[in-house]
Amino acid sequence: MNRAFRFCCTGMALVLLLGAQEYKLDKVELAARGYTFTEGAAWNAKEGYLIFSDTPTDRLLKWIPGHDVEVYRTDAHGPCGNAFDTQARLYTCETRTRRVTRTDKNGKIEVLAEDWEGRKLNAPAHVVVSRNDHVYFTDPAFGAQSDHRDLDFYGVYHIPPKGPMKLAAKLATRPNGIALSPSGKILYVSNSDEHNVRAYDLDHNGDTTGERVLISGIAAVPGAITVDEKGYLFIAARSVSIYSPEGKPLPGFQTKDFVSSCVFGEADMKSLLITARGNLYRARFEEKEAK
Repeated sequence: MNRAFRFCCTGMALVLLLGAQEYKLDKVELAARGYTFTEGAAWNAKEGYLIFSDTPTDRLLKWIPGHDVEVYRTDAHGPCGNAFDTQARLYTCETRTRRVTRTDKNGKIEVLAEDWEGRKLNAPAHVVVSRNDHVYFTDPAFGAQSDHRDLDFYGVYHIPPKGPMKLAAKLATRPNGIALSPSGKILYVSNSDEHNVRAYDLDHNGDTTGERVLISGIAAVPGAITVDEKGYLFIAARSVSIYSPEGKPLPGFQTKDFVSSCVFGEADMKSLLITARGNLYRARFEEKEAK
């Protein structure tokens, strides 16, 4: 098990003007290192800890700020994206078993999705859960996964609290990251092949309508998405790319390694926790009123 530590990266100071606030990012700290390929950062706001995946080693890892990283689960079947719901249940995309699972607070694992119309899913990548327990996930296929597909399309799926799973979007190119707006009325999906982010309106049943491309021309391959309380999108790519709710690009920032996922966390929800290759980073924002 690796010991967590902090290393302050120099030269990372910048100012981001977001709406009526000024956010100063003056350091990025290395919180933990020595893993194979980290992914799927998810913050448990109810209990105050981070879950992230070390996909090639089939492990889910747990980090409590100020403590060492510990192993949360072994034999996790190639875990990728993770998410928590308001009850602190954990949702995980398992790329090797090609399914989405939910783990309750007692550790019981339930399979939520593994096939569509009798055919196995491709390889679920990222998942998000609304405040009223609607689950959305992407189903691309990367690398060797592409050679074992049963489906002839890539999907975005919706699991309502009651009733069967639905196909929210059917695509010829690969969706990857997924997130919800603060209101829960807009679903965002990054597309790794098209280098863009689509937005979908969600109706009263949680179903998708009004598909449009919100952001295009993203440098590198966009992956996971997280959204802050004001609706700004933070997209994992070569760096952390930041966009306004209207899709306007804002100054982002880089870590030493390619970024795979990020999520806001800690007690005040002002730390951006970032997985990048074999490392976990912590970016701290200082907020003050704009003059």
